[in-house]
Amino acid sequence: MADPKSTTTILPYLMFGGRCEEAIAFYQKAIGAVPGMRMRFNETPDAPPPGMLAPGFETKVMHAEFNVAGNMIMCSDGCNESDGGFHGFSLALSVPTIPEADKMFAALAEEGKVSMPQGATFWSPRFGMLTDKFGVNWMVMVPGEGPK
Repeated sequence: MADPKSTTTILPYLMFGGRCEEAIAFYQKAIGAVPGMRMRFNETPDAPPPGMLAPGFETKVMHAEFNVAGNMIMCSDGCNESDGGFHGFSLALSVPTIPEADKMFAALAEEGKVSMPQGATFWSPRFGMLTDKFGVNWMVMVPGEGPK
């Protein structure tokens, strides 16, 4: 069991390969994300080492944060286009009601790909999986048991 005084946290940090601004705007609209701190590579006190950034990435996002219902997600453009790509994990978005799950699922699926349509499962009255247009995998669910 974790020490309640511990300041250790694990937060998602997503690299969008040059599409960070677009992703933040999308998540604002789709799931009510609230943008926070944002810094571009050309705004840092120390310049990136020579050759670290792909040409044109000088004005890209070095670090940004957004909040979804009290949960912080950190993100960046990365240093080049190949820094994007999300394989081997999903973000699980748990919401309190079926209408809220339906709304967020549909918004996240816009220009994305549904891998499991929403429906009742033995563990949830509403659950579905998708990959959004940025390649981020999502599981959208309502907590509670599904139909018996």
